[in-house]
Amino acid sequence: MTNESSATGLMLTGIEIRLHDRQLITLSSHVPPARVLTVMGPSGSGKSTLLAYIGGFLDPVFQAQGRITIGGDDLTGIAPEERRTGILFQDPLLFPHMSVGANVAFAVPAGISGRKERQRIAAEALTEVELDGFADRDPATLSGGQKARVALTRVLVSRPRLLLLDEPFSKLDMALRQQMRQLVFAKARNANLPVILVTHDEADAEAAGGETHRIEGSLG
Repeated sequence: MTNESSATGLMLTGIEIRLHDRQLITLSSHVPPARVLTVMGPSGSGKSTLLAYIGGFLDPVFQAQGRITIGGDDLTGIAPEERRTGILFQDPLLFPHMSVGANVAFAVPAGISGRKERQRIAAEALTEVELDGFADRDPATLSGGQKARVALTRVLVSRPRLLLLDEPFSKLDMALRQQMRQLVFAKARNANLPVILVTHDEADAEAAGGETHRIEGSLG
């Protein structure tokens, strides 16, 4: 899977996020394609609010300003569905009423019409994460690691312009965590995606490489 983002990557300019009279985030950064910006801080420090602002779904209780551009296009203020932002959360959030293949096919861009073509893309993408033959499986029958791979595949077939990672490895056991780190970052590099990872785990930051921005304190 490839991505058409230009070499400018993701630019965060003058980002400031506040909760009432408290400053949570102050950040300006350039995230080139195929690179990762890691945002670290303790639980409740406001890390995820940055992802929410970039994705366009920040709770109105927060006050935010700053410019978000990717490939030279300004995303600030446009609707979330128009930003083409891929997001992985702590939980895979698979649709329980859909098969594995249908979960992935659901995310294929609307411009690709035809059920068979969407199914083919989904099956091919599952094969790329070593889930060949899993398309008809019920998500409830999958292991935690398999669910994580399906969630990643669903994000990537949507052809995002950037990838946001909200502690997606935190609920996996140690062995699976390392495997998923390697897979996620390799897939992001192959797709030429700029990535923002929020985490409190130093091992995540080490695996990601690139710049690290640290937040102190918590919301509590």
